[in-house]
Amino acid sequence: QVQLVESGGGSVQAGGSLRLSCSASGFTFTDYYMYWVRQAPGKGVECISAISPGGGSTYAADSVKGRFTISRDNVKNTLYLQMNSLKSEDTAMYYCAADRLLLPLRLVVDRNRLAAWGQGTQVTVSS
Repeated sequence: QVQLVESGGGSVQAGGSLRLSCSASGFTFTDYYMYWVRQAPGKGVECISAISPGGGSTYAADSVKGRFTISRDNVKNTLYLQMNSLKSEDTAMYYCAADRLLLPLRLVVDRNRLAAWGQGTQVTVSS
């Protein structure tokens, strides 16, 4: 059974940091591109980062570039998102997702288009 489980969310003040984790099971982790996606209250889904199966290539949306870092541990089958210099506009539910293909970040908005999608972890940033 394919499963993605996010953790590490919480409440933090603006300027602070959090590290999200996504534990993967039920599929060959090293065959898949991994994505971090978020949805703020009352807003659409935004894919903010992606990483190649081997971890050698990463991609970031302009909204998080220079502040958020995606990484993965292929021994632990775990995806990470290090979030620094958090802003109130980063408040959202954060999801990890997986697919065999590298998709343009703007297309990673429909969970039905990807092989797997987690249940999410809430991040709240107070100003």
